[in-house]
Amino acid sequence: DPLPPPLPKKQLQRAESLPEPGSSLHCHDDPEPRAGSILYSIPPPHLHGEGAPPRDRPSWAPKKPLTKSQSLGEPLARSSPQKAPSPSLNGPTFGTADGELGQLLESPAGVCGVVLGCQEASLARISTHMQEELVGSEERQQLLEVELTGKRWAALSVLDPQPCCQSGDAWYFRVGFTFEHSQLQFAAKVPKPCCSSLGVQSFLGTHCNIQRLLGRFTDRLPRELVLPGIPGKQSQGPSGEEPARPAPRPVLQVLLCAEVPQQTLADFVKGSHALHRTSPGHYERLGCLLLLQLCMGLEHLQGQNVAQGDLCPENLLLVQCPCPLQSQKEPLGLSLPRLLISSFFKVQEKHRPCSSSQEQDWSQGLAAPSLPAAAELNVGRLIYQILHVDISLENILGFRSKRLPEIPSLSIYSAGLKRLATLLLHKDPRERVSIEQARGILQVLLWGPRQELFARSRKSLALLRSWLEVKRALLLLRFAENAAGARVSAGLEEWLCCQYFQEVTEHTLYQVTQVLYA
Repeated sequence: DPLPPPLPKKQLQRAESLPEPGSSLHCHDDPEPRAGSILYSIPPPHLHGEGAPPRDRPSWAPKKPLTKSQSLGEPLARSSPQKAPSPSLNGPTFGTADGELGQLLESPAGVCGVVLGCQEASLARISTHMQEELVGSEERQQLLEVELTGKRWAALSVLDPQPCCQSGDAWYFRVGFTFEHSQLQFAAKVPKPCCSSLGVQSFLGTHCNIQRLLGRFTDRLPRELVLPGIPGKQSQGPSGEEPARPAPRPVLQVLLCAEVPQQTLADFVKGSHALHRTSPGHYERLGCLLLLQLCMGLEHLQGQNVAQGDLCPENLLLVQCPCPLQSQKEPLGLSLPRLLISSFFKVQEKHRPCSSSQEQDWSQGLAAPSLPAAAELNVGRLIYQILHVDISLENILGFRSKRLPEIPSLSIYSAGLKRLATLLLHKDPRERVSIEQARGILQVLLWGPRQELFARSRKSLALLRSWLEVKRALLLLRFAENAAGARVSAGLEEWLCCQYFQEVTEHTLYQVTQVLYA
C-alpha cells in the first residue's frame, strides 16, 4: 500500500514557546534599611482596590495547570530552586516587530497581559542568572566530579592543617585542587566515628541548601592534619632522646564537598548576642532568612524520603556567599550566609505507630530528633534558640499546657516568629503546621503582604493578585536601576525573594495570611 501523506507541520507562534514556570514578584517594606540589599529601598506601592477586575493571562504567557491545592487555596508544593527555567525564554522583546506586537495587543489580555507575561519571563531569567552566580554551574560541577574520581590526599593541597569548621558529626579542612588551569577550593569532610549518613548523601540530588558531594575516598590521614585525639607529626620522645617513631595515622573515609563551611549555626547564634541587642530588626531578619533556607532544604529531603540526621544548630553549616558590591563594607556578622544541611538518614518505610496520647507523641518527637515527624517540633525549638530564648529539652518537656516561653517583641518580626513557633510546637498534631506551611509563613514575614495591607480593604483574592502584580513590577524596576548604576549587585536574599515570587499565587497568600494573622 502507498504510504499516507505526511501530516502537516503545526505552526506555533513564537510567543507560545514559553516554558511552564511563571512568577510573581515583589519585595519587602522594612523600616530598618540596610545598604547591602536592594530590597530595603523599595517604597510601598499604591494598591488596587478590592474591586479591581481580574486580569486574564495572555495566551503566550507561562501556563500553570490548575491543581487541587490551587483550587482549594492550600499551599503549593515547592519546586526545587535548581529546577529554574532556562534563561533563553522566548517572548516579545524590545526588538520584536511591531506587526507581531500588534497581534498581541489585540488579544483579550491586552496591554496588561503582555506586560505581565514579559515580567514573568524576565524574572525567571534573572533568577536563573542569580542561581549560577551563587551556587555555580551544575555542568561544571559534574565535570569536576569526574576529574576527582580516584583522587586521594596526594592529589589535593592542604591549605590549612587546622579544621576550618567542626560540626556535630565531622571535621572540615580547606583543600585546593587544580582544575582547568585554575585553583579551586573546597572542603574535605572527615566524619567523626558516630557519623552514619555517608551512604545516603550520595543520592540526594542538587539543592542550594543541601551539602553537595563531589567525591569520596578512603586513605590514611595526612600527618599535617590536626584532629583532636589523633597524634600528629609533632609526636616525639622525651627531651634528650631520639624522636619517637610516629604513631600510624588512621585510615578514614573522606568526603569532598563543594562548599567550605565558615561556621555552624550554633557558632553564629552564640556569637550574635550583641548584634541582637543593638540591631534586633536586622538580626531577626537574618534569623528568618536562615530558617527559610532550612525549611527549603527539609522540603527537598522529604521529597526524596530522606530526613535530617540530627536537627540541631551544631549540624547546620553556614557558608559565606559572594558579597554584593556595596555590602562588602559590612562586618561579617551582618551578611547573610548560606545554610547547608549536612547529615542525613534514610526514612524507614514503616510508619511510626501512633501514640495513645498527644502529649506522649509530642514528647517523643522532641526527645528523638531522628524521627521523621520531629522536624516541625525541632524547627520550632530552633526559632527559640536563634532568638536567644532558653528552650532546653528539659525546660520544654516540663510544660503541661499550651504555654511556651515568651519571645520578647524587639522588631517587626518578633510577633510572627512567636506565632510560627507556637504553631510548630503545638501538642496536637492536627493543629501543627508542616514544614511547607512554615516556609510560606517565613516568606510572608520577610516580603509581605504585611497586615496593614488589609487595614483599608477587606482581604480578597483580587486584592492579593493586584498586590503581587505591583510588587513584581517594582522589584524588576529596582533590578534595572541598580544594574544601570552598578550600585548593588544581587545576592542570596534577592535570589530567595525571586524564588518566592516565582511560585506564590494569590491563593497561597490568602491561606498563609489567614494562619499568620489569625
